[in-house]
Amino acid sequence: MADQQKQSWLMRIVTRSLAVRVIAFSSFWAVIALVVIATIISALFRQVSERGFDSVLSAYLNNVIGSVGAAEDGTLQGRPNLDDLRFLQPQSGWYWAVEPLTNDLGNAIRSPSMVMAIPSPSINDVPFNAGFQRTYMAMGPGGETIEVVEAELVVGEQGQVARFRVMGNRSELEDEVSQFVRRLYGYLAIFGLGMIAINVFAILYGLRPLNRVQRALSDIRAGSAQRLEGPFPTEIESLADETNALIDNNRRIVERSRKQVGNLAHSLKTPLAVLMNEGHAVGGERGKLITAQATALQQQLDHYLQRARAAAQRDSLAFRTSVKASLERMARVMGKLNPTIDLEVQFPDDPLIFAGEREDLEEISGNLMENAMKWARTRVRLTARDGELEGDGRGILVVIEDDGPGIPEEKARDALKRGRRLDETKPGTGLGLAIVADLVEEYGGSLALERSSLGGLKVVVALPRAEAQSAS
Repeated sequence: MADQQKQSWLMRIVTRSLAVRVIAFSSFWAVIALVVIATIISALFRQVSERGFDSVLSAYLNNVIGSVGAAEDGTLQGRPNLDDLRFLQPQSGWYWAVEPLTNDLGNAIRSPSMVMAIPSPSINDVPFNAGFQRTYMAMGPGGETIEVVEAELVVGEQGQVARFRVMGNRSELEDEVSQFVRRLYGYLAIFGLGMIAINVFAILYGLRPLNRVQRALSDIRAGSAQRLEGPFPTEIESLADETNALIDNNRRIVERSRKQVGNLAHSLKTPLAVLMNEGHAVGGERGKLITAQATALQQQLDHYLQRARAAAQRDSLAFRTSVKASLERMARVMGKLNPTIDLEVQFPDDPLIFAGEREDLEEISGNLMENAMKWARTRVRLTARDGELEGDGRGILVVIEDDGPGIPEEKARDALKRGRRLDETKPGTGLGLAIVADLVEEYGGSLALERSSLGGLKVVVALPRAEAQSAS
């Protein structure tokens, strides 16, 4: 049980902590970036090293070719000076050899490091390139991997042919590349840990003002403070101002509710007292009945007045709903339920905030979209934009259009009546538009049924708009 609670606590921290999510994302990206950088640098280092290795072998081969030729008696002669002690150390992995391909050149000559012959593959297996050279890998006398650069040239006036070969220790190159990669990953790992540590510190330090806001809100909830006080960063200052405005609004609501509860209690106090006095004066069974009912009414009144007072003291909510997020969610649902209908959605770049509850906005849009989907032939268009409320300033216009048969102007008013259905062949209760009309009226908005440019019905709903929060 303790382990489950610990896992649940850790899961809440991971999924709900903004700091953990930002740190995890930034650390993950840092690791990926460093791995990619290390891979690219390693590949480039290997490419440059192999190119340099091949260039050195080609230079050595040209030196050997220029230093060895055919003597007057037809035998091979020459002693290349490669200025590299590895060609003098037996089984060093660095060798050169000049081998006759015609019988009149005598014996082969080799570097002192080459204590035994190294076989050469056939031309069919490794052909020569356009420069009459070929390169291949072979196994050296000491078990090392060597790279061989080979050329076959005419060395005598009689047309004698010899094979020139220079061999380099490829294992040394691979070891050098491996050591470089290990050092590179080590250094990048140290750099990455330092970068992540600095990143964690910067994120936690940057989020400290949010902790101050949290503590201040806790103080307000506990009653030890009345407002969010103190200097805040620019990004959080607007949040503090809006919160203080909401606190002031709640305080006014609570005060108004207290006054209304007091007025109600005062207005009912005298009639109840009169009823109880009359019950006592009448006496008998009838008087007892009047007194009992008045007492019960007094108890019920006290009970609900107490509940009203408690409700008035609770935090009130200033509802704000993102129009785009709510309508997009509803559009996805309707699109899945009606896959044959082409649903077009249009929203402005500026955020639209509905001054009301999300459930009410989705109730309005859901009923209208369901009605449009039911009547549309192939196409429905959902649009949300800035608008105006009648006599009440800025608002939000939600427009839903379809390419169905539409509603004649003379029947548009009947369509808004509760339970009225213009076509009994279509499923439904006839409550959709009426529910929408009631909700829109509650919010002080307006509802209009017009003819759409698509050919069907166009429903225009005007709703109150709340101002989006902006940085101070």
